[in-house]
Amino acid sequence: MDKIVVDCQGSLSGKVEISGAKNAALPILMGCLLAETPVTLSNVPHLMDVTTTIQLLASMGVEVEFDERLNIELDASVVTSKEAPYELVTTMRASILVLGPLLGRFGEAKVSLPGGCAIGSRPVDIHIKGMQAMGADIQVEEGYILAKMNGRLQGADISMTPVTVTGTENLLMAAVLAEGTTTLRNAAREPEVTDLAEFLNKMGAKISGLGTSTLVIEGVESLKGVEYSVIPDRIEAGTYLAAAAVAKSKVTVTKVNPEHLGIVLEKFEEAGAEITCTEDTITLDMRDRDLKPVSLVTDPYPLFPTDMQAQFLVMNALADGVSTIQETIFENRFMHVSELARMGADISIEGNTATIRGVKSLKGAPVMATDLRASASLIIAGLVAEGQTVVNRVYHIDRGYELIEEKFHKIGAHIYRTN
Repeated sequence: MDKIVVDCQGSLSGKVEISGAKNAALPILMGCLLAETPVTLSNVPHLMDVTTTIQLLASMGVEVEFDERLNIELDASVVTSKEAPYELVTTMRASILVLGPLLGRFGEAKVSLPGGCAIGSRPVDIHIKGMQAMGADIQVEEGYILAKMNGRLQGADISMTPVTVTGTENLLMAAVLAEGTTTLRNAAREPEVTDLAEFLNKMGAKISGLGTSTLVIEGVESLKGVEYSVIPDRIEAGTYLAAAAVAKSKVTVTKVNPEHLGIVLEKFEEAGAEITCTEDTITLDMRDRDLKPVSLVTDPYPLFPTDMQAQFLVMNALADGVSTIQETIFENRFMHVSELARMGADISIEGNTATIRGVKSLKGAPVMATDLRASASLIIAGLVAEGQTVVNRVYHIDRGYELIEEKFHKIGAHIYRTN
């Protein structure tokens, strides 16, 4: 099993080009099932989850081709299967997102229930109840969601509690071909949700309220294929900026949308960094500056994202002072704390709150990645830890970071992969 080895690093410098957003690409790929003619996607990151999604779509009969520029063409004009089998769903929870498109376009779907998740449970009852409100007959049998519909889904007024990104996306894709108007209340506002809605609108959907907590969808009879470019990955950008902050360096991330990182950039400034933005770049300068502790609470967008929690926890571990991080999204998302403790971090957990007492330095150690963002946080810690850090189970990181070793190399990190 692959490992990533990180040697103690001085300063970092240079530019990192940000890839397309995994969390936008996956629902958009699933949304291709709604189109009666081919879709061409660009800026899709080359990640394990993307590969799994393409395998899932191909198993349904979707024809997939790549051109010389690595654009992906997907033709769902003929779909031979409406099933998402356990073997694929168990490797990627986002597979649940085929439910809405299949039911909306074909009137039937058989989708395996997602298994457990290391960072906490992510129930799909909101997805099911929402589609039932639109007239679907849904049963759960032997670990599968069996959904059927005679004719078209019907527009409905649906309130979602709590806020759910995948729930919003699934119901959005189900509603675009429904008869009548559907209103999604307490909808997720993440940029990735908005990107999906813009993609669907370009295909001919009629969705209003983009970027707000109320989405209104006027159903249309069919959608056509288009060319579409996926938005940049705000979490990948934030991860490299956090690495620059920990290493007290100056690094620029390019091909990024600074507006998607509003509160995260504010927290970087609170930590003592100087932030400079252009239309599509962000520069963080931490040279000759001291890390300050930053307390924060994770919450749905536009508040602080849970996917940046682990990176800021490492920053706080090396800051001069005491801070707290409260995790409100996932109940098990502090599993990386015990690994950071092996490196000398002083962190205590009580309930859903971590209290971090900054230390002057960390020491390299063998550590184990527990989830995608935890993997990144351990690499960041390894950049400044005395000696060598070996991160095990890095298959987690391959699910969400494209070419991570190469990108860190470009800004001067000593990092490599081994068996």
